[in-house]
Amino acid sequence: MAEHNDLGTIGEDIAVKHLHDKGYTILATNWRFGKDEIDIIAEKGDFIVIVEVKTRASSGFGEPEVFVNQAKQRFLVRAAQAYLEKNNVEKETRFDIVSVILNNTTKKINHIEDAFYPVL
Repeated sequence: MAEHNDLGTIGEDIAVKHLHDKGYTILATNWRFGKDEIDIIAEKGDFIVIVEVKTRASSGFGEPEVFVNQAKQRFLVRAAQAYLEKNNVEKETRFDIVSVILNNTTKKINHIEDAFYPVL
């Protein structure tokens, strides 16, 4: 597996632990709908939370969350709709981003709630 894939997997594991520690119930990880994938599907209170995890070794090219562009947001919304329909979920849905910067000297987690809203 490529080193960047390993970093992404480690970042997702860090994000799952972070969410769990904040009281979220993890419902699914790496949930797929066709070519689209949701990194983490969680539940907290009255919300189903769709979480995109972005992990980088540094912020040299920008903070990780800036790479969740409009195209990625559309894919996440489409996959979230499929998950909600398939599982007959009627809770309100929120889209969060967990960005992780991880290297030999740094471990920085930034959890952005309501990071974006679905565009119809």
